[in-house]
Amino acid sequence: MVHRVLFWSGFGIAVRFWQLGLEMRPLFNRGSLWAYPVFAGVGASFGYWLQGVNERQQAVLEERKQIILEKRARKAAREAERAAAAA
Repeated sequence: MVHRVLFWSGFGIAVRFWQLGLEMRPLFNRGSLWAYPVFAGVGASFGYWLQGVNERQQAVLEERKQIILEKRARKAAREAERAAAAA
């Protein structure tokens, strides 16, 4: 989780650099240094939210995987019964 939050924090800072570059303004102007933590915080919150989405999707996939495995086991048991009854 930490790597995702750190990555998106860095991405937020990179966006700030890009914004200032497009505006052709100095990157480290004393009056606008407050914006870097804001951009990093927005990026970090997005990364944290994305981690939650990932965890929920993994839980759903694991649940579906278990359902499919149980279904396959029931099918294999039925086929084994049919083969035993036919023999």
